[in-house]
Amino acid sequence: MSEERGSRRTRVGIVVSDKMDKTVVVRVDDLVKHSVYKKFIKRKVSCKAHDELNDCSIGDKVLIVESRPLSKGKRWRVRQVLEKAVTA
Repeated sequence: MSEERGSRRTRVGIVVSDKMDKTVVVRVDDLVKHSVYKKFIKRKVSCKAHDELNDCSIGDKVLIVESRPLSKGKRWRVRQVLEKAVTA
């Protein structure tokens, strides 16, 4: 069977914390249209994501994918680093 097991949600966000071992906190920004006023509102969600190789750092743009629960608050995995942060 070459079919994929199912469609998993993916999100693109920015790493805001890498203090934990094999875990990063990713902030995902979204624009949502208000149902009554038709104005776009910025929504921010923080997700904890599993980073097996500890290669993400603060400011990196990453692609995360939904996975099975890995701990109490961790339900995402880092699939790839899209853009490395510029270090001064």
